[in-house]
Amino acid sequence: MDLVCILKHLNMTRQEIIERAVQAIKQLPNEKAEEISDFADFIAKKYEEQLITESIQQLVIESNSYSFLKDEEDLYSIGDLKELYHD
Repeated sequence: MDLVCILKHLNMTRQEIIERAVQAIKQLPNEKAEEISDFADFIAKKYEEQLITESIQQLVIESNSYSFLKDEEDLYSIGDLKELYHD
């Protein structure tokens, strides 16, 4: 793929991307088109799960549900560990 082609793809609008994908799918046999459809469903589901997770995280951050822990004394320290694991 040459530089002009790469730059063209970088500047594609959402609609152009969809149209390009549809044209590519139209050229494939049904079995391959179904694989692409299944993959698109998979990606959409993962994206939906990511949005839900991020929304829940944001709710927890914005709520004061755990703010009482800031005032709590630490019960344990690094010295209490029997083994220390490093990544």
